[in-house]
Amino acid sequence: MQLQSTCPYCGVGCGIVADHQSGLQLSGDKEHPANYGRLCVKGSALAQTLGEQGRLLAPKVDGQTVSWSEAIDTVASRLSAIIAQYGPGSVAMYLSGQLLTEDYYVANKLMKGFIGSPHVDTNSRLCMASTVAGHKRAFGADIVPGCYADIELARCYILVGANMAWNHPVLFQRIQACKQQDPSRKIIVIDPRRSASCEGADLHLALKPGSDLLLFNGLLSFLAKENQLDHDFILAHTQGFSEALATAQQQAGTIEQVALGCDLTAEQVAALYRCFIDEPLTLTLFSQGVNQAQNGTDKVNAIINCHLATGRIGKAGCGPFSLTGQPNAMGGREVGGLANQLAAHMDYSQNADIELVQEFWQAPNICRQPGYKAVDLFTAVERGDVKAIWIMATNPVVSMPEADRVKAALQACPLVIVSDIVSHTDTIACADIVLPATGWSEKDGTVTNSERRISRQRALLPAPGLARHDWQIICDVAAAMGFAEHFNYSGPADIFAEHAALSAYKNSGQRAFDLSGLMQLTVQQYQDLAPVQWPVNSKYPDGASRLGSDGQFYTASGKAGFIAVSQQQAADVAADHLLLNTGRIRDQWHSMTRTGRAAALLQHRAEPFLEVHPQDAEQLGLTDGGLARLSNSLGQMDARVRLTEAQRSGECFVPIHWTDQFSSQGRCDVLVPALVDPVSGQPALKQAQVKILPLNLHWQVWLMLKPELDEQLWPLCRSSGYASKQKQSQTVLYQLELAEMDLALAAGTGLDAARLQLWLSSLGIQPELCSQALTLGHYRAAAFQAEQLSCCVFISPEPLNLALEYLDQQFNKELSLSERRQLLTGRSRSGEAQSAVICSCFQVCEASICAAIRQGCQSYQQLGQRLKCGTNCGSCIPELKALIASELSLQGERL
Repeated sequence: MQLQSTCPYCGVGCGIVADHQSGLQLSGDKEHPANYGRLCVKGSALAQTLGEQGRLLAPKVDGQTVSWSEAIDTVASRLSAIIAQYGPGSVAMYLSGQLLTEDYYVANKLMKGFIGSPHVDTNSRLCMASTVAGHKRAFGADIVPGCYADIELARCYILVGANMAWNHPVLFQRIQACKQQDPSRKIIVIDPRRSASCEGADLHLALKPGSDLLLFNGLLSFLAKENQLDHDFILAHTQGFSEALATAQQQAGTIEQVALGCDLTAEQVAALYRCFIDEPLTLTLFSQGVNQAQNGTDKVNAIINCHLATGRIGKAGCGPFSLTGQPNAMGGREVGGLANQLAAHMDYSQNADIELVQEFWQAPNICRQPGYKAVDLFTAVERGDVKAIWIMATNPVVSMPEADRVKAALQACPLVIVSDIVSHTDTIACADIVLPATGWSEKDGTVTNSERRISRQRALLPAPGLARHDWQIICDVAAAMGFAEHFNYSGPADIFAEHAALSAYKNSGQRAFDLSGLMQLTVQQYQDLAPVQWPVNSKYPDGASRLGSDGQFYTASGKAGFIAVSQQQAADVAADHLLLNTGRIRDQWHSMTRTGRAAALLQHRAEPFLEVHPQDAEQLGLTDGGLARLSNSLGQMDARVRLTEAQRSGECFVPIHWTDQFSSQGRCDVLVPALVDPVSGQPALKQAQVKILPLNLHWQVWLMLKPELDEQLWPLCRSSGYASKQKQSQTVLYQLELAEMDLALAAGTGLDAARLQLWLSSLGIQPELCSQALTLGHYRAAAFQAEQLSCCVFISPEPLNLALEYLDQQFNKELSLSERRQLLTGRSRSGEAQSAVICSCFQVCEASICAAIRQGCQSYQQLGQRLKCGTNCGSCIPELKALIASELSLQGERL
């Protein structure tokens, strides 16, 4: 039997087909308009992330496993007691773009309508809030005017703060396919880093971080100077143009001014501006590099201003396009997931909206003012104003700025409730009550992607253990608190119907979000619902691909708004610090609760890393492959150094994904100050300042063990020195570095036998076979259980190139004496060493790729024909191109 569902990762919203005929097989849905069958590497590996190991399978209260009835009663009674003593505003929820729309809807209804607390926010505040605010200022509503089909129609693609090749690879491959079909199309990347998206780009503007606003203000000035404005559109359908242009001209009246402020050449700036003029079919695609800034909302409006000035809104093949970070960030926005929103795109700015929602819900305690946005919410927890917080499907101890303060605040909070799918997260460690929720493959409901497309997510597997759907948990708590009549839903179809009906309630076209055409769906029709873009109503019975094409918007005047914005002076970077940029990487997702379970996804980047320019590395004493400690007054992080000229000098980059579950000190957001955009409340996660020093530990330790030993050994291993963890096919691999005195008697000596034995004993490891040269600092050993390998350990004062795949394969089988001795060499008999994995989809390593290039493969297409690399999601193609260029260059030098 085949079932169609939707990928749970980024906001592209790719369709998936699940086949149960021979185990669960997952593939891209060729009929889904978001991806037409293509999946990225994370989507392709979804089946590897399933299974009960590590899952949260039963409710826990104060560390003790309890029944669901006891858990629900405890949640309800403790919340009610706090509300009775301190008022409704003393309780809060912090939600996630991982929730389905139906989950989100009932959570907001319970808190904002019945408990009466406005303090409901979501981790979408960290990635999309500035876009929401920018849309509302420009269009009067949170609308995305374009659609994915515009990609095939566009002639120029401007990527701003968006590494699409890694973070939205399916859409990026659609752009690449268009470029390949017609090389005269242009790709322009605006990003301080030379990311994977720059490979094949016609122009890369490595601008000064945070200067995007100045660049687009300059474009608006240039359009006016060159008489390239759509005066008819401006006059008939917009307002505020004169003020916006005048403000832009003050700071960015000439190309030279812009170039100086952005740290670009005048030729680069002129090339961008000329391309925007010459190609009316221009898409400007933007993401976190725009949003995650103290002026993120202004940057969004600076981009929109340029499209409004040329009438490029709602037209095929052009427009501003926000790339959503999470699978249901937009669904959460639809139901009021943000603290300054009510449901159905209504908010607190209009009393009529408040009255309408109260009337529809029959809500006795409707909130009448906005609640705390994410950063303010956890500050309120810290100072004790919020005494109970329910966190669902997110990990704020990892993802929030000033993450150590957030951790301390939660540890001191009287009541922390966490609903999650895994048994261990950094946030669960702070929880009083832990509730097991269903995960992606077990959930049933809807999500909305970046182009406003609502898709069904269908359950593929039964819920494991006692896990329940989030909407069920919320409704059970609501019933226990006395609100049963208003939360008596038979299933997600029932919730969706109410959500759609609210969007239509007294909506005569003045509200953009309208699902009146879906509010009468039967359960079967809901089950069969095909992907559709909202609004769905009498005007758009089959959904709307584009909005604004008729020149009508949702402001009070019906006209789109130009917003006058100006570039603010960036803070000076301290002389002994670098500017820190944070972001996602290709194969991981958020805090790795899913992707960390897939061995294939940890081969490309296995550890937390620091990218830094070679010039900075030389000044700081850093070496490629060595360790570094990043620190400031807020906290510290340890990471493996990667030298790259793709990074601007004076700046550095680290990934956001690593947690205490996978590294000793890999949480990057402990370094990020809680500075926010004053309009959107979105934190500026990309411009911290850090001091960097080499972390000079001594002993390199590789410990490979059976997964059942992981829970016992990981807390011990991560408590000293440096530690990172990655899943292998059969095992778990720890990569450790210990200080010299941990295993030696004095500096410069070899391993001390007594200290070594003490360390192994502290981990419960009893080696049965070892090879050692202690005076040289080398030790290799293996332990066995029931005649099978249970763990092996390799210690050396310098890095070892072990054949990890070979070692992993020695577990779970009986080994002869010669095979046991062989594994201590760290290599198979053929002598194969480990090589970096470039293509995660097909596990193709760098050595194989380079060998194929030397044998005559001189294009990524030829490599794909021989090795399959780059033929699935395509996100490794930029690295394939770089390897081809490097190898051909070396061949030229040899000649």
